[in-house]
Amino acid sequence: MELKIVRLLILSGVMFLFSCSIPQKLIIKESKPVIPVIPKPFTAELKRGSFTFSGKTIFAFTQPDIKEEVNFLADFILKKQGIRPSVVKKPISSLGGNFVFFTLNPEMRNSAAEGYRLEVKADRILITAKDKAGLFYGIQTLRQLLPPEFENPGSDRNEWQIPCVIIEDRPRYPWRGMMLDVSRHFFSKEFVKKFIDYLAFHKMNYFHWHLCDDQGWRIEIKKYPKLTEVGAWRVDREDQPWRTREEQKPGEKATYGGFYTQDDIREIVEYARRRHVTIVPEIEMPGHTRAALAAYPQFSCTGGPFTVLPGGYWPIRDIYCAGKDSTFLFLEDILKEVMDLFPGKYIHIGGDEADKANWEICPDCRRRMKEENLASVEELQSYFIRRMEKFINANGRKLIGWDEILQGGLAPRATVMSWRGYEGGIEAARSGHDVIMTPTSHCYFDYYQGPRDLEPEAIGGYLPLSKVYRFEPTPDSLTAEEAKHVLGGQANLWTEFIPTPEQAEYMTFPRIAAMSEALWSFEKNKDWDDFAARLTSYLQRLDALNINYARSVFNVIVGTSMNLKTKDFFIELQTEIPDAEIRFRLDGLAPDANSTLYEAPIVVRRSAELTAACFKNGKRISKITNKSLILHKATGKKVLFRNPYAEKYSGGGEYALTNCLNGSLNFGDGNWVGFHQVDLEATIDLKEPTIIGRIVSSYLNDISSWIFLPRRVDYQISDDGLEFKTVAVIGNELPVNYSERMIKKFDATFQPVKSRYVRVLAKNVGVCPEWHPGAGDKAWLFIDEIIVE
Repeated sequence: MELKIVRLLILSGVMFLFSCSIPQKLIIKESKPVIPVIPKPFTAELKRGSFTFSGKTIFAFTQPDIKEEVNFLADFILKKQGIRPSVVKKPISSLGGNFVFFTLNPEMRNSAAEGYRLEVKADRILITAKDKAGLFYGIQTLRQLLPPEFENPGSDRNEWQIPCVIIEDRPRYPWRGMMLDVSRHFFSKEFVKKFIDYLAFHKMNYFHWHLCDDQGWRIEIKKYPKLTEVGAWRVDREDQPWRTREEQKPGEKATYGGFYTQDDIREIVEYARRRHVTIVPEIEMPGHTRAALAAYPQFSCTGGPFTVLPGGYWPIRDIYCAGKDSTFLFLEDILKEVMDLFPGKYIHIGGDEADKANWEICPDCRRRMKEENLASVEELQSYFIRRMEKFINANGRKLIGWDEILQGGLAPRATVMSWRGYEGGIEAARSGHDVIMTPTSHCYFDYYQGPRDLEPEAIGGYLPLSKVYRFEPTPDSLTAEEAKHVLGGQANLWTEFIPTPEQAEYMTFPRIAAMSEALWSFEKNKDWDDFAARLTSYLQRLDALNINYARSVFNVIVGTSMNLKTKDFFIELQTEIPDAEIRFRLDGLAPDANSTLYEAPIVVRRSAELTAACFKNGKRISKITNKSLILHKATGKKVLFRNPYAEKYSGGGEYALTNCLNGSLNFGDGNWVGFHQVDLEATIDLKEPTIIGRIVSSYLNDISSWIFLPRRVDYQISDDGLEFKTVAVIGNELPVNYSERMIKKFDATFQPVKSRYVRVLAKNVGVCPEWHPGAGDKAWLFIDEIIVE
């Protein structure tokens, strides 16, 4: 959820109650000189003057083992501008002027691993680092000091100015990563390389490669060729919604997919090494394994047959059998080949979301539990992970798993990747295990980054740029000693709803910039104002690189307020980055550069169709925000709830249902009020007897997120707030398993009556039905905006 704001505004000396949900503001200070580097360096000082870079600039060094890093920069410049600086092995004393000198100094003061010092003078640039990785990151900083248009090949310029600076820099965390899922949708070798370039540019050093899942196996294993002959391919249902795709039918050919040969893997690993990126391969077990079992069903509990899944299904009970020794031999053979390909010390084995229903009834698994004295299938999963860890450790590597590997007891030397919040990571750190924090709340880049009606389809959730920036990997609840086990964090790009490289870029940028700063920059240096100022140059660089980034930060966010004295209703407009040029209309037509400029809260005295957008230099740079503002007899009236709503889904509190703002299809947009298992009972005091002939309330249906429509809605009225009379009862005619994500209005018109109080009762379904993936879990009821007319 984004930042909740409920505050008092003072406008022209009059007090207003304002309630809305917006990402935290980024305030740009134009007067302060900006050093346009992301992530923000540890220290940076802007000096007078600039260095002139041209084809005559010399690159010099004396230490042979840094030649690769020096040539990396020279080759980059050749690729971008068609010129390659001379690379010479000479001491600095032999150079005249206009040179870049590279050097390693392991004894650097005030530095650490991966740290560097960059000094730009008018006649020279000096890059000094503690190690080769630090030298590479100094090069990345120098790249960002070049003008953004330098990234655009074919420029007719032959000289480029670099501002004089002194930068001393080092990372806060040793693990700064990002995950790419290539199972749900396959991405080419060329795009994977480009993705690694993106990480390196942002000084991120771990590429977590999710190579297999239920929807595809993507790595060649010589000993088991059917993993790619069968497991890499599924029936093509790409024209159908992900969650409702039918499984492969007999006789249908599996034509969608792909895989990486072992030569491809070696090439990509070497490509990453040159950019100081370590690849962490993930081979899922014991769950998320339908693609592997489609190829080798004998390693399941039931023996199959299976097909590779073309879309999202849950629950998936076909997982590796923990009772067969042959399963472990199969996996060990696979990991031997994987470890031969990936030299990094970490092997990720997944371990998440394993539905163990088949283990409960499998004779082999029951026998294993008896032989090993295991009391539950959770302990059987712990046995599975511990056994695999012994094999991985024996081969000189370390195991990483998602936080479900805590279930039944954690393997002795395992590193935990905490995704279901911070709790798993906290538990692991307190028990002495290393942790990588990657909670869904801040790190899942498959989530929407703006309102759903303005964004391409995504898996759900809401994670705007500003919330990514607020990511703090180390919880305050850890002691200083426990906190040492937090290695860092990473972003995750799951690709169920990301079928193309262009969409992968859209979901990654610019959020990767905020993530890189959350992981590299020290907490004392993180500052919204400064980040916003640097973002302008950053986005210009993305334009030059032709990266398909999201412009959601410029989308207009709508808030409402009411003058408690005059009863005037106001709307307030802003963007994630304020001080933007916002133009709007109230007639439903698209705004343009000549539409009314937003300068202060707008008085609205009748219902209106608001449209608004952000402009720059006469051009619209955002999508158009549309809001129907319906002023009615309950607008701005306080709502009393008998049953408490969920704190994280308050919608703004007691005025959330009467603020004229409707929730979107995104349950996390800040406008919905959520009730977990309990019913809704909301009472509105209209303050005086009022003629009422219609009541409407709106509810969200999103059963894939455990959110169901109410069984029925009752509308009641009262003169005294004590005795209520029912005026309408509306049942839900849709089946409880209706899967379309939608907003349903329960609209009741009745013979007009005079009354002061209105009550809305909505019956929660209580728990998820038996057929639902969360069968037996508490169900959600989400409501927004009660209209009284």
